[in-house]
Amino acid sequence: MILASAEARRSDSMNQHYADTITALGVALLADVPVVLWGDPGQGKSSVIEGLGEDLGVHVETVIASLHEPTDFGGIPAIDPVAGTARKLPPDWAKRVVEFGMQGKGSIVFYDEISTTPPATQAALLRPILTGWVGDIRLPASTRSVAAANPPDIAADGWDLAPPLANRLLHLEWALPADVVRDGFTIGWPKVTISRVDDRAVQDGFAEGKALIGAFLNARPELVTKMPASSEDAGRAFPTPRSWEMAAKLYSTAKAAGCNDTVVVMLLNGAIGVPAAGEFTEFLRKLDLPDPEGLLHDPESYVVPVARGDKVFATAASVFTAMSREITGERWLACGTILAKIADAGLADMAFMYARRWAQNDVRPRGALPTQEHMRALAPILTEMGLLTRGVAAPA
Repeated sequence: MILASAEARRSDSMNQHYADTITALGVALLADVPVVLWGDPGQGKSSVIEGLGEDLGVHVETVIASLHEPTDFGGIPAIDPVAGTARKLPPDWAKRVVEFGMQGKGSIVFYDEISTTPPATQAALLRPILTGWVGDIRLPASTRSVAAANPPDIAADGWDLAPPLANRLLHLEWALPADVVRDGFTIGWPKVTISRVDDRAVQDGFAEGKALIGAFLNARPELVTKMPASSEDAGRAFPTPRSWEMAAKLYSTAKAAGCNDTVVVMLLNGAIGVPAAGEFTEFLRKLDLPDPEGLLHDPESYVVPVARGDKVFATAASVFTAMSREITGERWLACGTILAKIADAGLADMAFMYARRWAQNDVRPRGALPTQEHMRALAPILTEMGLLTRGVAAPA
């Protein structure tokens, strides 16, 4: 009975992991982040993507990447007899995607078996996945990219993914629990849920996510870029400025969609790698930031935690980001007060980083002037921006 109970818990855990993976895939499609699904052969990756296309009413174009040449993605060179110039003719699969787009129907391009694709072909894949260009035509903006890969140690004639390609993809581990297979054969495969999200919430969350990542990287600059030691690890997720931005995009979309923390961590792991994601999530857990809107409402209540430079940096970032979403004279002055408090606490470098942007004309509301407190604490930046030489200030 104990064994049965343990097996049931294990089954529930596996099913939940599969459900979270499905949700993470949906978030990536919503955020327009290309995905690679890693798993053993025969794990239903193709079936799920095809079912997803049916559920969403979009065309699924399956491209067996290992059977294609680089020209199938970069375009087939040809001479235009009329113009006398060289062209790059698109393959049939790209034409079909464009034709569906002209009919108002979106597409998912499913690049299968990319881990058995030679490096030259992997390099050619970058163009359609990142820019949407295939030869001389561009895929519709609504096109989404999903790839499937088998680990090189089990793939026939397998190759590690080239780092430039790997660093541009969200990596998700894919496995089918027995219960999911049973249900798939009897009542149907699980659906990929793609939530509707408010665009403004995603944009605000993206700004917040970048601010939090900036605060983290200020404390851990060695993680801005960290190349893996082995070629196998370099074919998976690892941190670079590009993948950190991807992480911010996925983080904001997942938060706007109301995803649980497990899905958020899964997305971060798949964007920047488990070690960097683990440090970042632990950083977020320990931050315990004050509500930026609360500080903008009552800036005098802010007490600078001098011993927690990481928290101060993140607070400055979150307050400036919140102020930027809705700029009024009152909120602009409140943000300046927070920055002045940080400078007065001996952390002027952090305050000046945001004060320089805060004082610019495209941020400062028309007619708004820094107070005497701002003038004193932020003098170097305000002088640089030309606000001290005018000899004017708002009342303290």
